[in-house]
Amino acid sequence: MFSVLKRFGEGLKKTAGEALGGMLGLFRKKIDENDIELIEETLFGADFGYDTAVEICDAIRREYSKNRELRGRDAAEIGAAVLEKILEGSEGDLKQASDGNPGVVCLVGVNGAGKTTTAAKLAKILDSDGGVVLGACDTFRAAANEQIRIWAERLNVKLVESRHGADSAATAWDAWQAAKARGAKWLVLDTAGRLHTKENLMNELSKLRRVLEKNDPEAPQNSVIVVDASLGSNSIEQAQAFHRAFKLTGMIVTKLDGTGRGGALAGIYRKLKLPILYAGLGEKAEDLQKFNARAYARGVFGLERPYDKS
Repeated sequence: MFSVLKRFGEGLKKTAGEALGGMLGLFRKKIDENDIELIEETLFGADFGYDTAVEICDAIRREYSKNRELRGRDAAEIGAAVLEKILEGSEGDLKQASDGNPGVVCLVGVNGAGKTTTAAKLAKILDSDGGVVLGACDTFRAAANEQIRIWAERLNVKLVESRHGADSAATAWDAWQAAKARGAKWLVLDTAGRLHTKENLMNELSKLRRVLEKNDPEAPQNSVIVVDASLGSNSIEQAQAFHRAFKLTGMIVTKLDGTGRGGALAGIYRKLKLPILYAGLGEKAEDLQKFNARAYARGVFGLERPYDKS
């Protein structure tokens, strides 16, 4: 657990900006009402949303009303505990297939969310859990095949790809057949980024689903949206649209290490109750980490970073 806490703590340095990450630099001093208001403003700025920000700060205020000696670190502990409670039940797992079929993980989302690199990193994780095939179903973006091929070679995972402009559903079919033939436990599909407001593009996802169902009526077992944390509250609308169109079973949040707006995942979970499967905390393959609500909450409030605890 310590290594998970440490990795989230380092990866989340910017999640709510340095102000919240270090509890406004107040770990060693007593706080006052002005400090609590600043914490609330910082939570709003990090896109945690009204309900979450108020819930956290109300808890801090209640404790402050009873103890005027409350210090920054005490407030951080309170905030982390409330956030962890809000995210109770959010940690999710991928669903395996039955009958010896590969469990399909279909990654969807808008352009620029990090689906392709996430697909490759996830494939590497799953390769040690019964084998994996990676399907390059983003046949629309010119550089997508090259990008995923480089990642697949770097991480030494099996890749099935087609030419640029090919039918993405056909590529998904071929990838499923390859995974089945190899006896792989998992199939990870990278799909083309699409605007959630474009009905024709969303319909192509439905076609891909229908093709997969011809191989296995249960497929895809996992329909996962990849959300860019830096988009903040805009990602909630995206998740809702994809959920309506593609029956999402979970989400992966990327770029948590490089944004001050990483609180949106709490808003998405509160609204849709989508399990959070993994969090992207950096560029390296090992920086895609299984989501841990406690580690996230404590990382947000800077509690696993090297502050003086005196």
